[in-house]
Amino acid sequence: MDIQRQRQPSGLSNRLFSLVGIVGLFALVIAGATVWLLLTDPVTVAESMDSGEVTPLVQSLAGSIYDALVRLMKYL
Repeated sequence: MDIQRQRQPSGLSNRLFSLVGIVGLFALVIAGATVWLLLTDPVTVAESMDSGEVTPLVQSLAGSIYDALVRLMKYL
């Protein structure tokens, strides 16, 4: 009888999946905030796209993410 050995997962694959998960979560938050901003403040998004300047868009995104985190912390 042969004893089957289980392969030990390598540390690299665990770290890679963790990194991919973190990047995916970050992308999900940014995409959600962008859609939220597009629905709630379309003028800012349109002006940013028209002028090519992303500073107002980034400021609005950061503000909406911050507000969402503050409301989440108050809820918890």
